[in-house]
Amino acid sequence: MTFSQRLTDMHLDVLKEIGNIGAAHAATSLSKLLDKKIDMRVPAVRLVEFDEVMELAGGTEKEVVSVFLRIEGEAPGNMFFILSPEQGEAFVERMTGIKGVRFDGEDELAVSALQELGNILSGSYLTALSDFTKLDLYPSVPSLSLDMVGAILTFGLIELSQVSDQAIVIETSLTDVDHAEAEDIEGHFFLFPDPQSYYPLFKSLGVSSYE
Repeated sequence: MTFSQRLTDMHLDVLKEIGNIGAAHAATSLSKLLDKKIDMRVPAVRLVEFDEVMELAGGTEKEVVSVFLRIEGEAPGNMFFILSPEQGEAFVERMTGIKGVRFDGEDELAVSALQELGNILSGSYLTALSDFTKLDLYPSVPSLSLDMVGAILTFGLIELSQVSDQAIVIETSLTDVDHAEAEDIEGHFFLFPDPQSYYPLFKSLGVSSYE
């Protein structure tokens, strides 16, 4: 029986609470950065099958903006923050006030702004996860790409498939409180622990080892 099969609703509730703590820290950082009130929440944390991972991100051939970070430390792995190009452009517009940005690899402002968003979100989440698990975790420098979902996520799924057929998905919703009429910016974190990371990570959540 794999670790993912041993995860219960209680463990997922703990991961959701960790996500909400990280979201609260990220909201504080973004509010200071943007000089406006930002609210963030984690509506759900789920274990999903690999084919559903692709569907959640819009389908294998859907073009998306992805911020990739390598998790270093005692439980290394890969983390992707994925949202549609339209959602990414909406965030950059709110962050910079500049309209018409495009994630085409040439708009340095758009790339830099979204990398900073990914850096803040992932750093806040990993800090909360590290504080709870007592594991030393920290993110690499984020990198941004515009590509199809299948091309982006396959890298993370290949390693994870050695120990599981499921991934941890952390839904994220960002709200501009000062402009209630503005559409929420919604994305997904996909957390892919390395095979050797399952034991220390889930042991800290009270999940027993393999049998």
